[in-house]
Amino acid sequence: MEKSPQTATATNQNVTKIMKKLNLALVGACVLVAQTSGWAQMLINGAGATFPSPIYSKWFDEYARIDPSVRFNYQSIGSGGGQKQIMAQTVDFGASDGPMSDENLAKAPGKLLHIPTVAGAVVVTYNLPGAPTLKLDGSTIADIFQGKITSWNDRRLGALNPGLALPNTDLVVVHRSDGSGTSYIFSDYLSNVSKDWETRVGRNTSVKWPTGLGAKGNEGVAGQVKQMPGTIGYVELAYAHQNKLPSAAIKNSAGNFITPSLESITEALATAKIPDDFRFSMVNPPGEKAYPIAGATWLLVYQQQQDPEKGKKLVGFLEWAVTKGEAMGSALDYATLPSQLQARVLERIKTIKY
Repeated sequence: MEKSPQTATATNQNVTKIMKKLNLALVGACVLVAQTSGWAQMLINGAGATFPSPIYSKWFDEYARIDPSVRFNYQSIGSGGGQKQIMAQTVDFGASDGPMSDENLAKAPGKLLHIPTVAGAVVVTYNLPGAPTLKLDGSTIADIFQGKITSWNDRRLGALNPGLALPNTDLVVVHRSDGSGTSYIFSDYLSNVSKDWETRVGRNTSVKWPTGLGAKGNEGVAGQVKQMPGTIGYVELAYAHQNKLPSAAIKNSAGNFITPSLESITEALATAKIPDDFRFSMVNPPGEKAYPIAGATWLLVYQQQQDPEKGKKLVGFLEWAVTKGEAMGSALDYATLPSQLQARVLERIKTIKY
């Protein structure tokens, strides 16, 4: 039986009304889900050091699975930038490869805590035929980077490397052109082993280099050394590995020549003298197997958190990072904190108020 025109029209109108109601309900549900998700997922902002960025990114991704209600936004802008932003309170946490100075801590609007996370090595790398493993000591490295040693067949290099045929070619220094935690660790080491370097150049994230070519970032230094025969520079361990560049064995305070590795960095960290505020240098530490050009990296957080909810989430993350997150470091060329230091750091995290 065919429907009358009037019946068909009424049916179409009813269908249209039902579809409109369904669409409105669907839109409402989508809005509700979006609002709920936006309310449930808290954004915590951080900025600073580029060196720990790979491990921090790994931690943030992994922690999002553990606590889906929080999301981290980290900008790797350098240690100096991280210190400035946490002092200005434009981020919830900062990150730095060098500890903050007394002067900067005094300028901060509240008490800032240094939370050490992982440690790494700064290696002396070079471009020589056959990529031999060079042996170097602190005073020789200082003289190279001051421009006092300008040829690869210099007698001092020969004395440190007997039996190694070093070429009679120019030695060209490559250094960072930008401020960085890597430069801080390297210049801190040179200041520790050479009074002449400490007096003439000093330690800082950015120094006035007496000689050499400047390159931006670890990537720039590694790329310059890789491309130019006869060059020598300093980069973080991961960049030497990634670019398949050799790393020199450096004479440590015990008189042993040590190659950079996770084990020798861990040894350096284990023997370093670490004060109560966790602001420490670990260059040239005691220890038979300790690598001498190593450094830690820190997260910078206020002891008194302004936002209680963010503070609670940040503390939860920090506790997880120091216990569970540490195990992820070795795969990314980071040395983890010794267990005794982990326990001390956890106690400090518990003092954060929110």
